[in-house]
Amino acid sequence: MRTDRTFTMLKPDSVEKGNIGPILEKITSAGFKIAALKLTQMTKADAEAFYAVHKARPFFGELVEYMTRGPIVAAVLEKENAVEDFRTLIGATNPAEAAEGTIRKLYAASIGENAVHGSDSDENAEIESQFHFAGREIF
Repeated sequence: MRTDRTFTMLKPDSVEKGNIGPILEKITSAGFKIAALKLTQMTKADAEAFYAVHKARPFFGELVEYMTRGPIVAAVLEKENAVEDFRTLIGATNPAEAAEGTIRKLYAASIGENAVHGSDSDENAEIESQFHFAGREIF
């Protein structure tokens, strides 16, 4: 079931470097409407639950530590074909391999500190949105 919404997080490195405004500008300039937005910080339990799919991976501990070291910006975005279009906008996980002009090419430092999260499917977009936002917070 395709939806017109996706979820994103501007990760701690984006917030620390002062890139919230430029990244949100890039998102809205690409035609995405912001349906929900907040500055928040994940607890260790939050990060472990959100990234549970990676629990057995060797980088899990580092990922949890990274995602809890500072605030994030969580957002629900709306646009036709939202998930696929947003994945294109953010670029490859490795910024060295990301296309020119993508968010990760412009703002990510490394595979580990890759600036932004984007849902990889319509189903995960819904799950991740509900993880971070109550229904009354999404417009």
